[in-house]
Order: sequence, then structure tokens, then C-alpha cells
Amino acid sequence: MAAGYRTSLFWIWLTLLLALSLQVMPLAEGWQIWRPDWLGLMLIYWCMSAPDRVGVLHGFVLGLLLDLIEAAPLGQNALLLSLLAFLAALVYPRFRAYSLLQQALLVLVLLGLVQLVEQWLRTLFGSFSMHLAFLLPSLIGAVLWPWWTTMFQAFERRLAGGE
Repeated sequence: MAAGYRTSLFWIWLTLLLALSLQVMPLAEGWQIWRPDWLGLMLIYWCMSAPDRVGVLHGFVLGLLLDLIEAAPLGQNALLLSLLAFLAALVYPRFRAYSLLQQALLVLVLLGLVQLVEQWLRTLFGSFSMHLAFLLPSLIGAVLWPWWTTMFQAFERRLAGGE
């Protein structure tokens, strides 16, 4: 990246809203469990790539938007994405030093913890499930992480070179 280059808030919000639209895109009944947590992946990426510009507040606002779109109990996704952004900020100093494989494993842990808290909240609100299929989006997100982060770093380099 160019020295002194800061990612614009427009680009950050554009990618976060794109991830939000991918998150709520309708899928066939059997395919919903295979959908990666696009919003979680993007939030982790920006919390690691631009920690001074993206944080818990972004997770909270995106979570409220997701609650409104999905008609979930108001604040459920806001709490989950805020927790994800907080955990990402907690591991940020170590995360940048890890290889892509180690980062993918850490993404698996972060997304898995948030999915576990989400499942716990769902049991409190009524819809209870006993199988571990709710962890599939975390696993798919961890597999996608190396490609995801490489693609967005290339986009950022291109944006930095264009200015």
C-alpha cells in the first residue's frame, strides 16, 4: 500500500453493504446452511485492515440493519456483530503477524464463537436445534478467508495506485 494511504469510508461502507446484501440474498431451502457469513467476514477484514476506521459501532449498525431486514428480535444481530468486531479488535495485534492459514483458523474460531452465541440466543427465544450444522458458515468462511483477504488487498492496492 502507498505510504499514508487511508481507505475511504465510502469504499468501506460500500463493501459492508454488499456483504449485507449477500447475507440476506434468498437461497433455496436446503442451501441456506451452506451460506458463509459474508457480513462477518467483511467486518473481520475491515477490523483487521483498517482498525482505526472500523470497529464495534460499525458492527452494531450493520447488526441493526440485519435485524430489520431479517425481522429478527431487534438487537440480536447487533449484539452478535458488535461482539465479533470487539473480538477482532482484541486479537488484532497478533492477527497481522499470522500467516494466511493461521488467520483462517483464527477466523474459524471468531466466527464459531459468534455462531455459538447466536445459537444460544436462539434457544432463549424459542427455535432450538440440536445439530452442529450451525457451525458450517464458520467453516466455509475460514476456507474462504485466504482468497477473500487476498482479493480485497489487491483491490485496495489498485485503489491506492489510482490516486
